[in-house]
Amino acid sequence: MGSKKVVGCFLFLIASISSCYSQILGFSLPEGKSKVQFPIEVFNNLVVVPIVLNGQLPLKFILDTGVRTAILTEKAYSDILNLQYSRKYTIAGPGGEKVVDAYVTNNVTFDMPGVHGQGHAMLVLDKDYLELRNYMGTDVHGILGYELFSRFIIKIDYEKKLLTLMQPDRFKPSKRLTWLPITVEDTKPYIVVGVQMNDSTSLSAKLLVDSGASHGIFLEAGSNPKIKVPTKHVSAVIGRGLGGEITGQIARIKSLEIGNFSIKGVIANFPDQETYIDTLKTSRNVYRNGSIGGDMLSRFTVIFNFPGERLYLKKNSSLKKEFYFSLSGLTLRARGARLRNFEISEVRESSLAEKADIRKGDRILMVNGLSVDELDLNEINGLLNSKPGRKINLLIQRDGIKSKKEFKLENII
Repeated sequence: MGSKKVVGCFLFLIASISSCYSQILGFSLPEGKSKVQFPIEVFNNLVVVPIVLNGQLPLKFILDTGVRTAILTEKAYSDILNLQYSRKYTIAGPGGEKVVDAYVTNNVTFDMPGVHGQGHAMLVLDKDYLELRNYMGTDVHGILGYELFSRFIIKIDYEKKLLTLMQPDRFKPSKRLTWLPITVEDTKPYIVVGVQMNDSTSLSAKLLVDSGASHGIFLEAGSNPKIKVPTKHVSAVIGRGLGGEITGQIARIKSLEIGNFSIKGVIANFPDQETYIDTLKTSRNVYRNGSIGGDMLSRFTVIFNFPGERLYLKKNSSLKKEFYFSLSGLTLRARGARLRNFEISEVRESSLAEKADIRKGDRILMVNGLSVDELDLNEINGLLNSKPGRKINLLIQRDGIKSKKEFKLENII
């Protein structure tokens, strides 16, 4: 088995996979069917769909408009099926340091309820470098992207938690839907939106529509002189990639104009360029100003029409929901086979939680009288980000000793 050193990002790797195997990719519906619909799960604004890999192994994949080729997050799962690997890659991150060993396997089949896909190439990570299951609090084994979106019209109903796949030639959109043009460049969808900064500066921003990111909006300051980090901001860890943590500044902007929707007080992320090497989603020679993610998309029912290059939106009950950033100041991850051990992985500096002597590594046992045995990570994060001023009582364990901590949720932006 040959190996090849790849410095930089997944772009070159995934491009080579697609160019070699795109002719044998294929998803299809049962004969005579023009659409299928099935339930999905939504965790931290990310859509999770059931997948059966090679007709044998039931898994869960994130539905992600920002990736080209299917990705399995851990080689242990493909080893169970004795999949053969055609190539091995070592992918280096910032400074040329080794980050990931990855493998390519071919002729993979994916089955979802009423949908069959065969002849696919798949990228397999040696280990779960992304730690998706830990930070989402549910078993997630991979990512599925362009192969599905290029084949069907895809409707995501975040509120009802339903996914609908439709044949493009049978799709007839309702006149009540708002639509806006997208451009599909290097397999990824881009829209142009209006951005109103806090200083009354306005601009048209080209954003990647990224259903596989949980944030509301990323704005890349280096892409346009009008994009500047507002004076009132917070420095924080704003995400994770193959290179590790992505740091940046969090601030509130005046508004975002999407089609005929004007959305006020949006929380925007301004990533530090030295940590923001988006190895899964960077496209070479595609200019953009940032991306729009799940915290914005989940306020709508969204229909992706890649073949017709249109995005359709219908508002849901979350549209006017306030945007908040980390009211507790805590970042959690789930551990253990059942993902029911909840550990604090980050405490924001100068937060009320830090002042209450809550520390990185503490294990949460109870939240406001509720045992964590009755909760999942999604529910705990919901409690810790419910509304400013709410009192939070935690029972934690540190070095084998249990203690009670109390603080209030605060809106710092």
